[in-house]
Amino acid sequence: MKMQYLLLVLFFSSATIMAQPPEPPPGKRWVLNEAFSDEFNGTELDTTKWLNYHPTWKGRPPGLFLPSQVSVKDGYLQLKGGKMAKDSIIYNSAGEPMVFNVASGIVISKANDAYFGYYECRFKAAKTTMSSTFWLSTSTVSEGPEPCKDKYGLELDIQECIGREGEFDGKWFAKGMHSNGHFWYTDCEGKRHDYRSPEVRFPSDALESAAFNTYGGWWRDESGASFYYNRGEPKDMHFYDKVKSKPFDMPMTMRLASETYPTPWISLPTDEELADSTKNVCYYDWVRSYYLVDVAEPLKKGNRKNMGLLPESPDWPMFQEKVTFIKTTGPAQIGHELALNYMASKDRELCLVVSNEQGESIEEQILPVYAGYGQMAVTIRQPLAHGVYTAKVSIRPKGAKNNDRAYHHDSIAIEKTKGAL
Repeated sequence: MKMQYLLLVLFFSSATIMAQPPEPPPGKRWVLNEAFSDEFNGTELDTTKWLNYHPTWKGRPPGLFLPSQVSVKDGYLQLKGGKMAKDSIIYNSAGEPMVFNVASGIVISKANDAYFGYYECRFKAAKTTMSSTFWLSTSTVSEGPEPCKDKYGLELDIQECIGREGEFDGKWFAKGMHSNGHFWYTDCEGKRHDYRSPEVRFPSDALESAAFNTYGGWWRDESGASFYYNRGEPKDMHFYDKVKSKPFDMPMTMRLASETYPTPWISLPTDEELADSTKNVCYYDWVRSYYLVDVAEPLKKGNRKNMGLLPESPDWPMFQEKVTFIKTTGPAQIGHELALNYMASKDRELCLVVSNEQGESIEEQILPVYAGYGQMAVTIRQPLAHGVYTAKVSIRPKGAKNNDRAYHHDSIAIEKTKGAL
């Protein structure tokens, strides 16, 4: 009979980390992507990050994008719909006239390098049939995979909705979350195709204009993404891959927009609701974007490609200090690892203390941690004899002399027992 010691980790106090992005993979941490994040707490649009117009698209007729419809006040980015005093005639590239008579708004990131990461926005739709949207899109096209002049562009719609129902086929767009992936392909003959991934939907009984909701999308890699409605369980999307095996391989810009949808699928907004200030505004509370780095990688300007806005000493209040052990079971021996999640608004340190049943400390470690939301493993270095131990981890300011100033802590019971194999 061969004997083996087992380490049984039993939780007796655990506060769950309320994640902003989803739980990071082991050995990774989420950090804020400043170029695509904004709390909208100022009195005007941050023009270092955003445009209040579309450089190349006037809008979908009859909705015309106008800077006058974009404002930041009362803690929100506000996109306002309205009836124009007179029609505006604009000619498209084919010389055909387009008639616009509904004022709409769009905000586009100046940065065009949004790539793999988590993108999340909290907003309340306008109470009209105008759209309220949050999406990513390429600003240029790339050469296609064929030996001809084919080309492609990408679009990742995290949320598209309207604010009310009506007597039209697309009334279901007023409730829940609707996410789409578009592979815009121009083939060798010059014909343009909209190749779509299977749509991801989250149902809801309430209108999206009834309250604020949070919409998230984790662009995982070239092949797929996961979507989150009010931070619930995710649903996955596999991108259309019949033209390219790994299609979503280009960086994109971010767009927040309110526009008109094609009729008769969705009816145009009425003149009455466009004139009603209690109905014609879409309110964006905030947008936050994150990307993954190694959990032990310090942030320095220039150490991430195209991250010019990255701060050397971040202060990210959305990451409220917290630390939580992850339940594990494994051999009780020197080198055993305890997995944990932590969240830190600034660079902090962890203090791990392992104590015996008499309350005597048998091991203490001080570990630096960097701002963000990370998952890491702490190695127990001391051999454990039979008995019950307590492992306690605290997150505290850098250089703290003790845990009196700790922001949060978590503990686990470690029982070393004999087990027969």
